[in-house]
Amino acid sequence: MNYQVLLFYLYTDIDNPEAFVTEHTELCKKLNLFGRVLIAKEGINGTVSGLISDTDEYMAILQQHPVLKGISFKVDPASQHAFKKLHVRVRDFLVNLSLEDDVNPREITGRYVKPKDFYQQMKEEDTVVIDARNTYEYDVGHFKGAIRPDIETFRELPQWIKENQQLLQGKRILTYCTGGIRCEKFSGWLKREGYEDVGQLEGGIATYGQDEEVRGKDWLGQMVVFDERLSVPINQLEHVIVGVDHYDGTPQERMFNCSNPDCNKRLIGSEENERLHMGACSEECAKHPRNRYLNKIIS
Repeated sequence: MNYQVLLFYLYTDIDNPEAFVTEHTELCKKLNLFGRVLIAKEGINGTVSGLISDTDEYMAILQQHPVLKGISFKVDPASQHAFKKLHVRVRDFLVNLSLEDDVNPREITGRYVKPKDFYQQMKEEDTVVIDARNTYEYDVGHFKGAIRPDIETFRELPQWIKENQQLLQGKRILTYCTGGIRCEKFSGWLKREGYEDVGQLEGGIATYGQDEEVRGKDWLGQMVVFDERLSVPINQLEHVIVGVDHYDGTPQERMFNCSNPDCNKRLIGSEENERLHMGACSEECAKHPRNRYLNKIIS
């Protein structure tokens, strides 16, 4: 494989995000990288793809950048670009919990738990494991025994916790997400709310799957990624399908986006069912004038 997909973030002070975006866009274009990079005053969050030589140079440049000292990368091999375009944009927050007083992970966050320790601790009776991602991500893959918060967006998580405090009282709390960035804030918020024993999976699910000691043990299904691959395997020892076909309820883990671009909801379904239902999540989306399947038929 001649390509790599990089996943990275760093909470740091970026005084002028707009100028940083301009500088970073030029760098990515020079190295022929595609992907999405978000820049905020609180730091950087991104995932990009490119040739091995180009992504290696990109990592070296970022690691030497005075503002980005300490940045680390999760690296996946790939046979081609995982993105079609490049987007480098300014955001108010890297991840948003919709709090009046936002959490600064550089001031308060949960303890970092290495994959081997996470594997051991999540088996202990006094421990609860919380998936800090959205429901559709959980439904494609999750840790065995992890709690599935009924949320559509990350910002709904604090309210869900407040409504389900009884699940956490007197427990050690472990939380996890794709690469770690959401857990940095979420675990910090939990500590601020008074939960004392809060840990986060260091490096996220992506690191857990690559760790040579645990090799993804006790992960069920696939991990959702936000590029053309849609999902990737994590458990190197055993493959278990936990996803359910959106249309007929059969075991399935193949993912695609709703064919209505105004919806674009992530769906699980077979190729046959996708064709039968014109790639739509609902009858309304199937009849939508911008439905990609309809437009193919018309053209």
